[in-house]
Amino acid sequence: MIQKIINIDPEILGGTLFFTERGFPIKNLFDYLETGEKIDEFLDDFEGVERVQVIKLLELSEKPVESSTGILYENVA
Repeated sequence: MIQKIINIDPEILGGTLFFTERGFPIKNLFDYLETGEKIDEFLDDFEGVERVQVIKLLELSEKPVESSTGILYENVA
């Protein structure tokens, strides 16, 4: 079981969030997904990041989005 998924350290990557163990920026994953790349392609390019870490990170990032619906503007026509 993975205890920590992400880390931040001002001494590493200038304080950018990164996957623990390997030091790969979290933003790289979102960049891949944003351009239509698959998780498998990300995992191939960033060896050492585990699928379970990626899935857990995506699950964690879902929670703030779900809880922010009260502040999002919905355009109702």
